[in-house]
Amino acid sequence: MKKFLSAVAAITLMLSLAACGSKTTPNSVFSVDDLPGKVIGVQLGTTGDIYASDYEEEGSVIERYNKGADAVQALKQGKVDCVIIDEQPAKAFVEKNSDLMILDEDFALEEYAICLSKDNKQLTDSINKALTELKSEGVIDQIIRNYIGDDTKGTCPYVSPDGVDRSNGTLTMATNAAFEPYEFYSNQEIVGIDAEMAQALCDKLGYELKIEDMEFDAIINAVTSGKADMGVAGMTITEDRLLSVDFSEPYTTATQVIIVRK
Repeated sequence: MKKFLSAVAAITLMLSLAACGSKTTPNSVFSVDDLPGKVIGVQLGTTGDIYASDYEEEGSVIERYNKGADAVQALKQGKVDCVIIDEQPAKAFVEKNSDLMILDEDFALEEYAICLSKDNKQLTDSINKALTELKSEGVIDQIIRNYIGDDTKGTCPYVSPDGVDRSNGTLTMATNAAFEPYEFYSNQEIVGIDAEMAQALCDKLGYELKIEDMEFDAIINAVTSGKADMGVAGMTITEDRLLSVDFSEPYTTATQVIIVRK
């Protein structure tokens, strides 16, 4: 009987420990000031990765993932204390995960631009000219409103004009289609703000648009090697990136935010 009771006690203890181990660690990040010493999840090669790296000198550990969704999953599992990522994808992740939230305090402000080869100044000049026209015509604002905000979201998609001359050939865009609402898959097609903007640019410049999906940190190499003509993926101009590629004028502003567990 004593052996039986001891066995029951042992099993009860094991189940109790297992239950405790299954509980996710409570949130410990309530502001930017709490980041030193924490385990921070980021998407590899993004500006979130770049900014978070500064905290390594303060004892933080940076866990880098190929996809933002992988970083968010690690947060849910308690493998990281927070995730630093762009505000709009963050909202999409939180909308689908009721156990997560975005801190009220912004982490960083940035501007997105198109990365281009340093060997093709003519294309850079042409894209800048087309961007200026699209902004003045309200097309860029329309594209953004189609994906962000409550008033017109989903009601004003960009549509190519009839009879566009595409005799200049094909313009290949490198992207990472896991960054909603800038680029993501819908019905097996890459859509989003960047995809529509790229289409509008091609309509202006007389090109067919081809979109190549790849890991984010492969985009700059694709542009410098000539595999792609441009990189459009919610990409911020940084000094390190300017060593390898040129950038267009910014086409939108964005905010880096911090996702935590509730």
